[in-house]
Order: sequence, then structure tokens, then C-alpha cells
Amino acid sequence: MPSDVEARKSDLLTDLWYKGKEIKTNQSKQEKKIRMKNIVIFGAPGSGKGTQSDLLIEHYGLGHISTGDVLRSEIKKGTELGKTAQSYIDKGNLIPDDLMISILANVYDSYGRGHKGVIFDGFPRTIPQAEALKKMLDERGDKVAAMLELDVPEDELMKRLIKRGKDSGRADDNEETIKKRLVVYHSQTQPLIEWYKNEGLHYHIDGLGSLDRIFSDIQKVIDNL
Repeated sequence: MPSDVEARKSDLLTDLWYKGKEIKTNQSKQEKKIRMKNIVIFGAPGSGKGTQSDLLIEHYGLGHISTGDVLRSEIKKGTELGKTAQSYIDKGNLIPDDLMISILANVYDSYGRGHKGVIFDGFPRTIPQAEALKKMLDERGDKVAAMLELDVPEDELMKRLIKRGKDSGRADDNEETIKKRLVVYHSQTQPLIEWYKNEGLHYHIDGLGSLDRIFSDIQKVIDNL
């Protein structure tokens, strides 16, 4: 039979082991919280999402998931998801949200469990998509850390997109088409902005000004998450 001293020593060691394990678990959770910062970047066409995404990738080492790029990649690789997506596109139909989420989940999982976070660019665009994204991340023990709204006045957006059309020769960057795209953007996205505000994740970024100042404002948000 162990003595009282030995028994107390054994109990103490057991308590220390459990406390040590609890501390390590909490540290792991905290490190994960600090390390992984999934960002939704949001803004009208011409608001500078691509430029600011590039700066975020370079500065923070984040991944980048652009719905357009992802779809083109899946279709080019001939994956089953890509083939299914192509069948909808060929018929002129929108890709269903559940299929889009499956494709995004595949790409998200490809970053592994130790990634620093990803930028979701071009998704979500509706409240059901935002809810589906939240569910997909919840299933992995992850979450969106912030939704950054790059806000640029409409007259400035028009100037930028018309200039882009002239520089690139893009036929869709003409005044009539741009106005239609902006109407669709505002009608679709205002409810989504309110949804993220209710989630406590919305951050307004003044997208008019120098790149350095805009990125500095974004950094202040990211660094305080």
C-alpha cells in the first residue's frame, strides 16, 4: 500500500499533468486563433479588391480563393466538380450554392490545417452563400475573422472601370454595362453587408485614396482581430 505522502505525490503529479494538458490545449487554441485569419474581401467592381488582396497575401502570408479562378481551375483540370460546374455553365445556368461551396471547401482543405488563413474573393454574394460559408468553416472548427468592405463612390468606380476597359480592351467595361453591374452589386450586396454587421464581422474601409493609406487601414483591422 502506498504511504499518504506517496499518494499525495501521485495526486499532485496527476493534477499537474491535467493542468499541463489543459494549458497546452488552450495555447493551441489561442495560437490557432492568432494564426488563422480568414477574410472575406468585399467591394464593387473596380474597388481595388485584387490589389488589396495581393498586399494581404504578401504581408500576412494568406491564401487566396477567388471563385472565378477556382471555377476555371476545376474545369481545366477536368475534376468531377469541374465537369458538373461546366454542365451548368453550358446551359447558361447559375452554379448552385451547394456546388460552389463544395468546390470552395476542396480548395480550402488543400491549404492544410496549419495555414494562416485565406481571403475569400467573390464569395459570398448573397446571405444564403454567407450562411453556407459559415457552416462549411464551422464544420472544420474555423470561422471568418472579418469582412472587409472596400467602399468607393460610384462616380470613381465608373472612372476606374472605363479606364480599365480602355487599357485592357475589355468589351464589358463600357459605361452602360458598368452601370448595370453596379446596380446588380448594390441590390445583391446591401443585405449581405447588414448580415455581416449583425455577425459583428463587418469592417468599413474607405477605398478612395492612396494604396498605402487604404492598406494601412486594413492592417489596423487585421492586426487587432
